[in-house]
Amino acid sequence: MTPLTHRTRFALLTTVTLVAVMMGCAPRDAARAKASTNAADALPETGTFSIIAYDTATGEWGGAVQSRVFSVGNGVLSAEAGVGVVATQAVVDVSYGPQAIALLKQGKSATEVVKYVWEHDTDPDTARWAKTGRQFAVVDAMGNVAAYTGPTAPTAAGDKQGPHVTAQGNTLADKAVPDSMVAAFLRTKGHLALRLLAGIEAGQAAGGDKRGKQSAAMLIVKKCGGVWLHNDVVLRLQVDDSPEPIIELRRLVEKAPLPPRAVTNAKNDPACR
Repeated sequence: MTPLTHRTRFALLTTVTLVAVMMGCAPRDAARAKASTNAADALPETGTFSIIAYDTATGEWGGAVQSRVFSVGNGVLSAEAGVGVVATQAVVDVSYGPQAIALLKQGKSATEVVKYVWEHDTDPDTARWAKTGRQFAVVDAMGNVAAYTGPTAPTAAGDKQGPHVTAQGNTLADKAVPDSMVAAFLRTKGHLALRLLAGIEAGQAAGGDKRGKQSAAMLIVKKCGGVWLHNDVVLRLQVDDSPEPIIELRRLVEKAPLPPRAVTNAKNDPACR
């Protein structure tokens, strides 16, 4: 047998080492690939507390929300001047918002809307996104309120109603969060934005989202109540990513021109009556 040269021995050793490394890493790489696939299939985390209300003095509908998710304002709140305001959260179906507004425009009450939308939910993903986990609240044109918290909504979850106001939350550090929100809203004076803000702040003080803080939003509408002609949006604010989203939301609210009673532009315009 011809003896192996130094170069041949090195090439053979390198080949064996590469084969061994590849064989040893294959299961680990497969596990990584599987984990990556599972992560891609995973649905976004839930966890939100919100408050929606009607101000009888100003004719404004509005809501505020906070969560440990990015850009919570993108989908939770829906509102239309003269019609009502809606919050949809937990195991979210964003279509609940437009559906509810359409039904409110037909003259249905808050209670009727909540019942109808949930019962007609086709529940297309029962394995991961079942409708029994949804949380949904409505304030109608008359200021009547209704809410639904599903039995499988992420715990702790619950809702609380008061005159013309409802608060709801899930993935909460304390189930008393909605109670604290409503109490703060009712005892606070001033513009609806300040009352909603007080509710959100009280919710955070009571424990808030047990995972922490990241984003917040506020939406207030009134017929021709905005600063431009034929603008129904009194206030639309979003804090999409912040270590202190509620503090930032307060900064924006305090910066906004908020009169004691929302100004209606073009008072002689029939569209604003």
